Amino acid sequence: MPPAVLQALAQPMVHHRSAAFAALMVEVQQNLRLLFQTEQEVLSLSCSGSGAMEAAVSNLLSPGDTALYVDGGRFGARWGEVLRAFGVDAVAISAPWGQPVSEDAVAAALAATPQAAALFVQSCETSTATRHPVAALGALCRRSPRTLLVVDAITSLGVEDVALDRDGIDLLLSCSQKALMLPPGLSFVALSPRAWARVEDARSPRFYFDLRREQAAQRQHTTAWTSPVTLLFGLQVALRLLLAEGLPAVFARHQEMAACCRAGLQAQGWGLYSQAPALGLTAARPPAPLQAAEVAAALKSRFALQVGTGQEQARGHILRFAHMGYFDLLSVETLLAALRRCV
Repeated sequence: MPPAVLQALAQPMVHHRSAAFAALMVEVQQNLRLLFQTEQEVLSLSCSGSGAMEAAVSNLLSPGDTALYVDGGRFGARWGEVLRAFGVDAVAISAPWGQPVSEDAVAAALAATPQAAALFVQSCETSTATRHPVAALGALCRRSPRTLLVVDAITSLGVEDVALDRDGIDLLLSCSQKALMLPPGLSFVALSPRAWARVEDARSPRFYFDLRREQAAQRQHTTAWTSPVTLLFGLQVALRLLLAEGLPAVFARHQEMAACCRAGLQAQGWGLYSQAPALGLTAARPPAPLQAAEVAAALKSRFALQVGTGQEQARGHILRFAHMGYFDLLSVETLLAALRRCV
């Protein structure tokens, strides 16, 4: 986290029903719209990203509905888990781990499932560091009058150029602890007008995550429930930092860091895991005879650098190197230098 964000988190507390808090929310709400690149409202929720995923399902769908989801990694599979928990007929569109979903496969699934109420996908599948073609999927869903596009941008918002309005997305969600440079505990959702129309018809149970109630509260510059005031102090500063840098510059910085990381890893004999590498993190296989777990342990013990390991079928085979948020080229070069010394 940037020093300015850490300082913001240490501010004296204000009451979450006070005028001071309302003023904070006015700025945060305006700047979240800029980050989401939308004219629509962006709601802040007190939860992790998985809570926002649940809110997306419970507010858009009813038990017995049919929905499509892209299963190309651990977090794509989570969409299926959440859908089934709410009594939805969840139909998977499979993508091999490390590969983006095929647009033809999505088009075929939409044609075969005209009753699908929504398509759920990750902008970046974090478990494989793979980008899915969100804008192309938005165009496909626009040809299917009933099918909403729901996008998890947890590791792409503030990293890549993902825009709710431009890309044909109906619900875009993210959270605080990735590119927004904050501790966990805040999530964000923005809905298109046709998604809000669906919210009124959905019959899934919802209470804490009732977006209608949250929308009504946040139009008054407060929250429906007790607000995580400290995190919102930090969010105010983090958004100022991102917008002062400028979104085109933010995206370019992440592009440069991703290219540097990939080139540096390959120069040391690592193999890229993804065929459509993301900008916020890189997944790679170590060269023989190095073992992924041993490299991760050495980075932590010798250099105090912590990296992500593989999950499920990728466990033990890859490491995942983050370069999102409060990172620059020097951060990536430090990692690459440390890796050379772990051989």
